[in-house]
Amino acid sequence: MNVNPWIITAVILVIAIAVLAFLYYKGSKMQKQQAEQKTKLFEAAQQATILVIDKKRMPLIDSGLPQAVLDQTPKRARRAKVPVVKAKIGPRVMSLIADEDVYDLIPVKAEVKAMISGIYITSINNFRKAPVPAPEKKGFIAKIRRNADKAQENIDAAKAKQEKAKKDRKKK
Repeated sequence: MNVNPWIITAVILVIAIAVLAFLYYKGSKMQKQQAEQKTKLFEAAQQATILVIDKKRMPLIDSGLPQAVLDQTPKRARRAKVPVVKAKIGPRVMSLIADEDVYDLIPVKAEVKAMISGIYITSINNFRKAPVPAPEKKGFIAKIRRNADKAQENIDAAKAKQEKAKKDRKKK
């Protein structure tokens, strides 16, 4: 039995195009759904003054969120790390989930006016007695540059220490 390679290539190409079309359709549908959920989230948001105690990226299971939240999330998403902020809202200390864009801007141990929708921090409006942190570049080259700067500082500090030791020996 001799099969033409062009037929095999055509079949594979048709299957690949069908898979890509399905993924495009599913992706656009999910994008619309996410946009709809985000608008509902922003509509329900209320402004609150919170005192940020701590912030960490941790798995949803270890975050200290209510059991109802854990029950609603899919099982595979429970192990994913989420930005969790422990904050005091009025007399209560609560664990909140921050938006990815907002998480880096939240100062620790400072009072902040934030828009909160349920247990989700959607945005930050006002910093009180806290400097606004400059957003860091988190690219690969930025990490290398930061490590190189630290290494150079360590080298400079070691050279200064050696020169000081030489001067002390000369004085004796």
